[in-house]
Amino acid sequence: MEFHYKAQAKHIPMSPQKVRLVVDTVRGMKAVAAVSALRFMPNAAAKPVSKLINSAIANAEENFGASKDDLFVSEIYADEGPRHRLAPYGGRFGGRGRFKPIIKRSSHITVVLSERGE
Repeated sequence: MEFHYKAQAKHIPMSPQKVRLVVDTVRGMKAVAAVSALRFMPNAAAKPVSKLINSAIANAEENFGASKDDLFVSEIYADEGPRHRLAPYGGRFGGRGRFKPIIKRSSHITVVLSERGE
């Protein structure tokens, strides 16, 4: 029987496109190796993703008694969170008298760890 240990981070102030670059490199790795690989990544999204994986490892150890050496990242994805539009003043003037608001994007990151079956 295979167990799944889940953790979520919501409202991360970073676009999902940037987070997916980091998330795609970690998918399928062992959990401990993924955290050590994220430590040396130059991307800004590496820090919240590594904190999230550490949280999922802690959930698995504390709540279910799983060993962190057996865990691997089975699912990890970044969805789009709410967008904040700086409409009345923050923005750019577009062509033909239009106004283009600045959109601050956010993302929801979800990680699911599983144990390797013997």
